[in-house]
Amino acid sequence: MSRLVRCLRRRVISTNLSPSFSYRNPRVCLQPIQNPCFLTISKFLSSGSYVSEMRKSAFEGNILRLIRSEIQSELDHSPPLQPEERFGPFTVDERPGEQWISLRRKYGDKEDIKIEATMFDGSVPSSKSASSDPEDVQLHITFVVNISKVGDGQTLEIMCSAWPDTIQISKFFVRKSSKNSPNAYVGPEFEEMEDELQDSVYQFLEERGISDDLAVFLHQYMKNKDKAEYIRWMETVKSYVEQK
Repeated sequence: MSRLVRCLRRRVISTNLSPSFSYRNPRVCLQPIQNPCFLTISKFLSSGSYVSEMRKSAFEGNILRLIRSEIQSELDHSPPLQPEERFGPFTVDERPGEQWISLRRKYGDKEDIKIEATMFDGSVPSSKSASSDPEDVQLHITFVVNISKVGDGQTLEIMCSAWPDTIQISKFFVRKSSKNSPNAYVGPEFEEMEDELQDSVYQFLEERGISDDLAVFLHQYMKNKDKAEYIRWMETVKSYVEQK
């Protein structure tokens, strides 16, 4: 700061003492003395870079304040719980930062069962209430069951929905170990099959621990995961803004 004041003083003194014309020849004007220090400061202030930096700093500070406030609010009022690591005979892989979770188990000596479930990916109006409240809905989760037999090279794939208290099968087919042709026939829609066949497939899954109880578990798990992923996302944004 003292250096700036000295530069400005030299500028004022130099300007006052420097004549604007020649006494010997009044027609010959002399050029004003240009102080380099003063020109540098003037250029910086007039360029707008100083104002831009101030605005950027205020903008980032406001974002950080809002994010920190939101994170603290979530932690104070509805903190996520420690995710479950098991569901019955299944081990649960949380897959932090992703929109899926995985469940795995062995069934007998030959079958490997893997379930991959999404976070909430849709909703329908609740049929249990005539309310017009847009939040009165049933949330939907998609999950896929893969059942493979040791040494067989083929996988039974069953596409399902998990509603709050029930599962619903939409399609099932056998997939070979090699990549299926995009035009491969994968059978009819599940609901178009005979009722007796549909019941037998539901029983087949239930014997392997895949029943309406799984739907209840997935909805509870995903509500908690939704909170955890939201906080994780805000922490990531906060860390990015904080970087200089």
